[in-house]
Formats: sequence, C-alpha cells, structure tokens
Amino acid sequence: MKHTNFKILFVLLTMIGFMSCGNDDDAVVITTDDDGGMIAVDFTGTFAQEDQMGRPGINTVLSPDNTTENAFNVTIPSAQGAAFQPIFLQRAVDLHAAFGVEYETNILGLDATTLTTILASDVLQVAPDNPTSYFDGTNILTGRTLTDDVIDISLILFFGGQNGDRFNGQDLDGDGTPDLPILVTDGVSAAGETPSSSFPYLENPHN
Repeated sequence: MKHTNFKILFVLLTMIGFMSCGNDDDAVVITTDDDGGMIAVDFTGTFAQEDQMGRPGINTVLSPDNTTENAFNVTIPSAQGAAFQPIFLQRAVDLHAAFGVEYETNILGLDATTLTTILASDVLQVAPDNPTSYFDGTNILTGRTLTDDVIDISLILFFGGQNGDRFNGQDLDGDGTPDLPILVTDGVSAAGETPSSSFPYLENPHN
C-alpha cells in the first residue's frame, strides 16, 4: 500500500509541474488507494510557464540574448515560428559569418531558412510507424531515444554542412593551424550509455 501511495504521489507532483502553465481555480481531488484515501490539491491562483525544451539546445544556440531566450521559453509552440524564425535565421547566418563563411546546406539538404523554420517551433515530433530516432542517417526527427546524442546531432545540422563535418577543426589554408573551430560536437560521447528498460530508465551510476 505504501508503494502504491508513493507512486501516485509521484504522479501527482508531476501533474503539478505540467499544470503550472495554465490557470485553474478548481481544487482537484485524486484518489490514492482502494480504501478511499484522498488528497485534495488546491490549484487556485495564477500559474506561469517558465521553460520548455522539446528540442534541447536549440533555444540556447539560436537566441542572440537572454531576452529572446526567455521570451521563447514562455511562447506556445504554435506562435513560435512566426515570432522567432527570422531571429533564429539571422543568428545562424551570423554564427557562420563570424568565421568568415556562409551557411552551407546541411546533410539533410536543408538551407538555413528551411532548417530554422523547422526548429523555431519547439516540439518533438513522433512518427508511430517509423523507427524512433532524432537522426540516425535515415530516420529524421521521428522521436528521440534515450541514447540519441541530441546535442551533437543539432550541432551537425547547424554547422556540419553537406557532409556533416564542416566545422571540425579543419586547416583551410594549409599553414598547420586550424582555421575553423570544432562546432559539430560538444565533446561528450554518448557511447556506452545503457539505460534500463523500465521506468525511470536510469542506468547504473558511473564510477
């Protein structure tokens, strides 16, 4: 019984977090066990959304300042495209220009306008009839698995160019000094990650 109560309390706390983005003046009563024990939760008041992360790292990379980043976090996805795609496009162009190059159509064949249009709406697509993958070379943004290296994939789409390795420390003029920085990886490998197959899908601690 205690175990059941603990699980339902966890779900309750999770619901509180998800419901923080709306207004609700009603008290919600949730049954916790078969004996009729109940918890009344008061949701009166005004709640405000403060963050969202359908695709990790996109807002961080493409928002030019804290004001834009904070505004993106409190804008519903259906309104994000119109509000932030032009800003994200300019940011993508500026980041490449800072290294003396132009954005190059990426490994998906997407130019800067198309890529930023897709990513300006912070939602994670799910394709129920296709293998789940953020990008595995074939399946593109069909979902996300626990072992997908989301940050590296995002960086490759932005900075990798047609072959996926454009900004990888290349020496463009042959003088022995890299002319481009390494921007296609965060340097943190996802190799060897072994999440469990049951909730909450944690793997064993790293020693």
